[in-house]
Amino acid sequence: MTIPFKAVRERWSADPEYRAVRDEIAPEMELAFAMAEARHRAKLSQAEVARRIGTSQAMIARWETGKSAPTTTSLRRFAQATGATLQIQLGGQGTDEAL
Repeated sequence: MTIPFKAVRERWSADPEYRAVRDEIAPEMELAFAMAEARHRAKLSQAEVARRIGTSQAMIARWETGKSAPTTTSLRRFAQATGATLQIQLGGQGTDEAL
C-alpha cells in the first residue's frame, strides 16, 4: 500500500517537533531555493556561476541545498553573476513589515 505524500506531510505538520525544526530552517531553505532559481533563470550551470564568482561548483551546490550559507559578499557576487537583484529584509517580530 502506498501512502500519498500529502498525507505524510499532513501527519508531519501535526507534529509540534517537526514544525519547530521546519520553521527553524525555513530562512536557510528559502535562500537556497532562491539561489537555485536565480541560477536556473540565468540558464547557467553551477560550474559557470562558480567560475564567474571565483569559487567551486561544490560550494555552489552546498549553498543551493542549504548545507552551507554564503557570506553577504558571496551573495552579492552570486546575484551579479546570475543577473539577479540582492534584497535583504529584516522584519519586525510578528509582522511582515520590513524595518
